[in-house]
Amino acid sequence: MDVSLPDRFAVIADIHGNADALSAVLRDAVRQGVEAVVNLGDHFSGPLDAKGTAAILARQEMFSLRGNHDRYLSEQVPADMGASDRVAFEALDPGTIRWLAELPPVLEFDGVFACHATPRADDVYWTHVATEAGGVTLRDRAGIEGFADGIDAALILCAHTHLPVSIGLSGGRRLVNPGSVGCPGYSDARPYPHVVQTGSPDAHYAICTWAGPGWEVDFRQVTYDTSRMAARARAAGREGWARAVESGWYSE
Repeated sequence: MDVSLPDRFAVIADIHGNADALSAVLRDAVRQGVEAVVNLGDHFSGPLDAKGTAAILARQEMFSLRGNHDRYLSEQVPADMGASDRVAFEALDPGTIRWLAELPPVLEFDGVFACHATPRADDVYWTHVATEAGGVTLRDRAGIEGFADGIDAALILCAHTHLPVSIGLSGGRRLVNPGSVGCPGYSDARPYPHVVQTGSPDAHYAICTWAGPGWEVDFRQVTYDTSRMAARARAAGREGWARAVESGWYSE
């Protein structure tokens, strides 16, 4: 992409249909004087408010890429979708699904590289690994560096784990995950059954500022009223989602 970002911009990711968290984050970004937003994908999947999230995004200019759940929504038939993707698919109009299908898997700006999970796979944790004990732990340094081979950008953006993190890489590069706007806790079955959780119900995002010779990262935690989203999750029979939205801790 032959585009330059301003020296200060917001990074959001993993909205997962949480329209109220997204609204709160965008309001906070305006208060912080942010001029541009980079969106790392996974926009709608979940039992919250995919339709409302789509309406907000349609009004907001930002640079967006496709996450793994966006790919599932745009490439799978409903019968093959997981429960969270299927409920979002049923709430979205065909135009929104086409928009997801047309999103790029990565974005490259002048000095900034962005992907959803890793540069070559949208469903692999970059900074963490799942453990047989049922949680996640930080990936070893060589593994983290290995995913960045061939990327010269000073700032590398990723998402997917929903965990805010900033890691220094070789060559003065910085790897940043802004955390999740709308889903602070979840479970996954691959490669082992495990839970990822932040322990906070706040909506997470990051503001990146060029402060030569490197990037400064301001991780933002925005409080908002979680009651509507939790109620929608419970109405859909998804108690684990409701508890995660309310508390940041995931349990069925």
